[in-house]
Order: sequence, then structure tokens, then C-alpha cells
Amino acid sequence: QVQLVESGGGLVQPGGSLSLSCAVSGTSSSIYTMGWYRQAPGKQRELVATVATRNTTNYVDSVKGRFTISRDNAKNTVYLQMNSLKPEDTAVYYCNAVRTGFLTVTYWGKGTLVTVSS
Repeated sequence: QVQLVESGGGLVQPGGSLSLSCAVSGTSSSIYTMGWYRQAPGKQRELVATVATRNTTNYVDSVKGRFTISRDNAKNTVYLQMNSLKPEDTAVYYCNAVRTGFLTVTYWGKGTLVTVSS
């Protein structure tokens, strides 16, 4: 059974930093494009960042220069380093794994809450 488990969320002041982790079990994360999404209260879930199998990264414009996504295939873990956090970054952050081919396979974690507030 494939599981994605996020950790590292919490309360942080504006301008602060947090590091999120997504531990993958039941499969090898190396064959998936891994991503972080977020959903703020009353809003749709949005893509934050992705890292492909060959480590190509992609970011939504609002986090470019502040967030960094990375992967450690040996640890089956994906990370999201978030710096210079703003109140508008407040959301539940979800880990995502996608593998495309003959069939597209997608897995989601249950999310971790990040609150940016003074």
C-alpha cells in the first residue's frame, strides 16, 4: 500500500521559515514526479512546486525565490523548504506523486497545516 505522509507544518511568524517533508512508503519515489500542493480556506487546491524524476523543478510564481523543492530518492523523501513566509502562504500543504505512462497513477498525502501569523 502506497502512503505519503507529510510532516513539518506548524505556526510561524511572517518572514520566518519552515521545512516540510513527505515520506513515501510502499513504492519507490524515484519513479514519480513529486509535488507539493496547498489549499487555503475557501480556495481551490493549487500547485506549489514539482520536482521531476530527473530533478527538474517547477514553481508557482507566488513562491519563486522563496520556496525550494528537493528530493532524496535514497530516503524516499521529498522536501519543501519555505523561507520568507507570508500570511497568504497559510494553507494545508499536500504531497503528491504522479507517474505517467500507459496509465497515470496519482497518490496524495493527507496534508499538513502551515499557519503564517503574528
